[in-house]
Amino acid sequence: MTTSKPQTIEEFMAQALAMERDAVQRYEELADAMEMANNRDVAKAFRTMAGYEAKHAQAIMEQMKWTVDPPVPAHAWSTAEAPEVVPNDEVHYLMQPWHALELALAAEQRAEAFFDELARTTSDDSVRRAAIELRDEETEHVAMVRKWMSRYPKPDADWADDPDPPRYTE
Repeated sequence: MTTSKPQTIEEFMAQALAMERDAVQRYEELADAMEMANNRDVAKAFRTMAGYEAKHAQAIMEQMKWTVDPPVPAHAWSTAEAPEVVPNDEVHYLMQPWHALELALAAEQRAEAFFDELARTTSDDSVRRAAIELRDEETEHVAMVRKWMSRYPKPDADWADDPDPPRYTE
């Protein structure tokens, strides 16, 4: 999939807004899945991340004076999903808060790298300034998630062993 770089600040901010909205949606989906698996600590971590992403989306809406989300520019990402989205296939029903934060850390680092690369390669000064600002916010999030991770011990290698695994019948 080819990516087209935003040519205007409006295109860039629409792309950034879409990235935040996608992250909110995925974090909420992951929180719901963890609640269904009775993993409330991880659900809470994912809901906290969704809240931060929602605040970013709202800040973009206010900054751009938008009342409705603009369309996402075509080919906004070089991957199937936005850089800040946690892939569903990396989630396990027995994961621990440390794992959820590890996934959030990777998502924040991808977002940071995305904005950094755009800041370095765009020819539009307003896009560069906005990309730098968003990159710096993501850098703060990376530090915040690392700090949260330090509160939890890294789980043992056998963390996914389930003594009573689900059984499916057809």
